[in-house]
Amino acid sequence: MPAFPLEHALVVAAALWLTLAIDCWLGEPAARWHPVVWMGQYLGWIGSRIAPPAAKAKPRDLALFAIGALTWCVGAICVGMVAAGVQAAMVQWLPAWALAMAMAFALKPLFAWRMLHDEVLAVEAALGVSLDAGRAQLARLVSREVSMLSEREVRESAVESLAENLNDSLVAPLFWFVLLGLPGAAVYRFANTADAMWGYRGERNGRDWTWFGKWAARTDDVLSWLPARLTAGLLALAAWQWPAGVAREARRTPSPNSGWPMAAMALLLGVRLAKPGVYALNAEGRPAEAADTHRAAQLGGWAALALAVCASLAILAATVWA
Repeated sequence: MPAFPLEHALVVAAALWLTLAIDCWLGEPAARWHPVVWMGQYLGWIGSRIAPPAAKAKPRDLALFAIGALTWCVGAICVGMVAAGVQAAMVQWLPAWALAMAMAFALKPLFAWRMLHDEVLAVEAALGVSLDAGRAQLARLVSREVSMLSEREVRESAVESLAENLNDSLVAPLFWFVLLGLPGAAVYRFANTADAMWGYRGERNGRDWTWFGKWAARTDDVLSWLPARLTAGLLALAAWQWPAGVAREARRTPSPNSGWPMAAMALLLGVRLAKPGVYALNAEGRPAEAADTHRAAQLGGWAALALAVCASLAILAATVWA
């Protein structure tokens, strides 16, 4: 980064705002140029060759855990080194104004707000056509089985996905970018992608991921712990209302992190959000309606704006205190 702390701060803050503008304007790059797609290809290739068939899984397999940890670390180190090299080259050769622009374009593929916003609203639009269309659209967003979900459950799942992925796809990568630059955002996205592909207990797609994916799941839990709670706070800031009981409701989910933004969204909307047979957040709330999906998307947008403002202020404050 530039030698002068103030110039450094201005570049990082400018890059943050520019990348949000690029996301709103251009959305996602083509898959063949998308670094997260490349991460997924690596993870898919490794997982398909090492994770055992469900019938051959052992109840305790520390060797498989070690292999999963090692392959995760190799991927994370490669991702971090590439991102660090790209950042160092930009810092070395570009003036501050060009550095901010280049860093924004490099950062953009490492988070996704517009796509999440549009996909969630597409579920609501599809429900307006038919329940089957809504289920099919929801299947693009979630890994759970959707074929037996009711209209209410489809809508709840879409709102839950928006809240959870507001952290995973926006707040957390930008949080790590502010702290550690492009390498921080890139390694977080690798960790989150690894958790999404490997971090399962038991069987999925014919393979058992319990021990092979345990390191990926636990690492994502650690890296997402603070951002998930910040996401709940940003949603509260967006609504200008603190969701009383959010910690209690968040503990109803099996995840140490995803419950926070989902519980905050349920309480702020006043609706019940549930995964059948697993949890119910704000169980006494009313059933979600079409307007609630749009309100959730609106809150997410305001939370994204609040994130940019708070991050910019934190960057400048750190410069003043340095």
